[in-house]
Amino acid sequence: MPMDNLATSNQPPLTEKPTAETLLALMHAQSEVARLSEREQLFSSLLVSVNAVLWAFDWETQRMIYVSPAYERIFGRSAGLLLADFAEWRDSIYPDDLNYAERSLNEVIDKGAIEDREYRIIRADGQVRWLSDKCFVSHKVDQGQRLIVVGIAEDITEKKQLEGELHRLATTDVLTQSSNRRHFFECAQREFDLARENDTPLAFLLLDIDDFKQVNDTYGHQEGDLVLQRIAESARSALRRGDHFGRIGGEEFAAVFPGCAPEMAQQIAERLQREIQRMSFQHGEKVFGVTASQGLTNMGETDPGLETLYARADAAMYQAKRQGKNQIVLV
Repeated sequence: MPMDNLATSNQPPLTEKPTAETLLALMHAQSEVARLSEREQLFSSLLVSVNAVLWAFDWETQRMIYVSPAYERIFGRSAGLLLADFAEWRDSIYPDDLNYAERSLNEVIDKGAIEDREYRIIRADGQVRWLSDKCFVSHKVDQGQRLIVVGIAEDITEKKQLEGELHRLATTDVLTQSSNRRHFFECAQREFDLARENDTPLAFLLLDIDDFKQVNDTYGHQEGDLVLQRIAESARSALRRGDHFGRIGGEEFAAVFPGCAPEMAQQIAERLQREIQRMSFQHGEKVFGVTASQGLTNMGETDPGLETLYARADAAMYQAKRQGKNQIVLV
């Protein structure tokens, strides 16, 4: 072999130097990769920090295909178990709310979106939490026509607790913890309308503490407040579940007994009367008791409205006062 050929064969092959355009393309590609990686890291950080569960559900296979990191914080359960078996979601729903949660999820297929779903869940540690879980039909993807439902579930437990407290304050007499006047008459009107619609009995009662001003003047308003509280406690023990009781004036209370025949209504009023008569109060060395006058009436076929029952019970109560107090007058 000629020497010049041998020398040439031992040399490394010549490579073409990259052009400026190639270098710029490589730099742009590296920059794009870095930008995408940074965007992915940012997106992951956002998902971790968002205190709501983002989820995606394959409707055809009935499988959860994505759930965000907040699931384990809010539900207190394993995301891996949920992705493996959708029954994990059903198992987390508060039993009384399961039917609604499943029905409202099914409705999203017809409506396209359900934005007012609220239900309770039971965390693995036993805590009961309220969720607002909005869901939407996403686009059908690829040629297989997969139907994907996506949603966002937010813990609204504190909001629900605040709503409950605001409702309690708006409907409850602060001193006696019974219904206030407005709420009592709203309930009574509703029961009157139902009784009229269903042709069922209804009784209405008014109760006024006898000589209450004397209690305040003799023993003080603090002792008077205690009397009012004890009257309300007696009513809670004497009335049936489903009856409504409220404080509608200073020392005046009212009750409505839905579905209650006249004989039963009178028995309830008498039981309440006995409970009040048994009460005793001590102010220093002085022990005293209180009595009440009650007016009781029952809904008649010709009664045009609740106000008629109220007026009749009110007249009966004042008749009880005139007849010597500490008694029930039935009209």
